[in-house]
Amino acid sequence: MTLDEIMKATEAEMLVPPPYNIDLETACASDLMSDVLVFTKPQMLLVTGLTNPQAIRTADMAEAPAVLFCRGKYPPRETLMLAEEMGIAILLSPYTMFETAGLLYAAGLKGIGKLPILRAER
Repeated sequence: MTLDEIMKATEAEMLVPPPYNIDLETACASDLMSDVLVFTKPQMLLVTGLTNPQAIRTADMAEAPAVLFCRGKYPPRETLMLAEEMGIAILLSPYTMFETAGLLYAAGLKGIGKLPILRAER
């Protein structure tokens, strides 16, 4: 899915344009950056409400070329500057994370798939 299609589906605005054309295959929605790193796939869109620079560093480590901030939370200047430096596109959606993910799924962007159930040791 292209960034234009993502923007249309989620009524998002582009805050940092990508340095090249991006076609995203999957999405991961999380505010837990440790989960993002565990469940990463190449060409993944990161959907999060965390607008600090750590979200951009996580996207870089996960090889996610774009981050979609949800809940209408505008990121601080240092986050935008870091994204531009790292070549990571930044979008901003006014919807909650749940609604943003649902809109993306309905538009055809897939998630990372079924995961195993992990039980804590007792």
